[in-house]
Amino acid sequence: MYENVPVPTTLLVLSLVGLLFLLNGLRPTRWTLLLVPSFFSAWLTVELAPQLLALTLIVTTVLVSLGATGWGLVVTALDVAILVRLITQAEQAADVADGVLAEWGTAPTYAPSLLRRFFVPMAFSDPLVERTVDVRYGEGPRQRLDVYRRTDHPTGCPTLLQVHGGAWVIGDKKEQGRPLMLHLAKLGWVCFAPNYRLAPKATWPDHLYDVKQALAWVKEHGPEYGADPGFVVVTGGSAGGHLASLVALTPNDPAWQPGFEDADTSVQGCVPYYGVYDIADDMKTKAGRDRRKRFLSRLVMKGNEDAVFEAASPLRHVNPDAPPIFVIHGRNDTLAPVEEARELVRRLRETSTQPVIYLELPGTQHGFDVFPSIRSDHVVRAVGRFCEGLRERSLRP
Repeated sequence: MYENVPVPTTLLVLSLVGLLFLLNGLRPTRWTLLLVPSFFSAWLTVELAPQLLALTLIVTTVLVSLGATGWGLVVTALDVAILVRLITQAEQAADVADGVLAEWGTAPTYAPSLLRRFFVPMAFSDPLVERTVDVRYGEGPRQRLDVYRRTDHPTGCPTLLQVHGGAWVIGDKKEQGRPLMLHLAKLGWVCFAPNYRLAPKATWPDHLYDVKQALAWVKEHGPEYGADPGFVVVTGGSAGGHLASLVALTPNDPAWQPGFEDADTSVQGCVPYYGVYDIADDMKTKAGRDRRKRFLSRLVMKGNEDAVFEAASPLRHVNPDAPPIFVIHGRNDTLAPVEEARELVRRLRETSTQPVIYLELPGTQHGFDVFPSIRSDHVVRAVGRFCEGLRERSLRP
């Protein structure tokens, strides 16, 4: 028969485990074998820091009332200090975003209260916004999209195309970008979120074909939902950021539009979140080599020829006619290195004639915008500000 674990030991063990997660959140490991679990633990720890702080204080209070003392309290105090730092860092995203958008046309929009964000971190609906699901844009089983628009059905609305991520092999239209789409829909936008074929059943460039086909469908049928087909901004995160940037950089290219070569696939703006931009490994990084050798060539691409990877790399498609672009990336991203975003921005600023805005978020992991955390709320408002500014500019004489 086992004796009960002493209360002080319980507090010490819990506080040490918490400290391990928090340290990984502050500086996530990039060791290949731990890359995925490190990402998930850091992502949730950082974005749910307010909830974890409340939980830590409650558990500690209960254990102290039961007699917990000693080193457990010391480590817990350190945990609390780190959580406060993470929360402060998340709140600073507002100032960072306002800084990079200082010369942009529109003013910052209203931010939800901290109390609301604390209690509804997984809120994915709004009474002012309706969602129409599984509208067909093609004949394939994955070629469907969801539509988000205001319940009063305005017309002539600016349009957003949201491309989900998932490393080209997983993911769904309902799993990413919803905080942004709800925000823009309330502002009078119509947002379309398509699914697309996934690897390994489908191989590159089927993913891009589908996204462009969805865009062509929106241009033709968007007015049925109140959308203005002449003003479309494309966005997406991770693999969706990669696809969104390629859509923006390769408009109306018949090579990427089999069967609908004459369709208009131009966009008026692009907002890629934490995308993968160096598919060809032009930057000669370990992350780029590992991604190509261990993942892309095995699951996503049709072959291992250099030309295939070069054609799929947004860095290779930078051109003077690129639309306005707002690149967003987390400095602590372990799945899509921030250096690739910096290189994309550098090349765009050297080449493009349109605005190139870059928001690099300190202390931020991959996938930070999946649910409405403190940080994602600030970034959603910044993207809304960028998109509204684009719309205002398009309406000027």
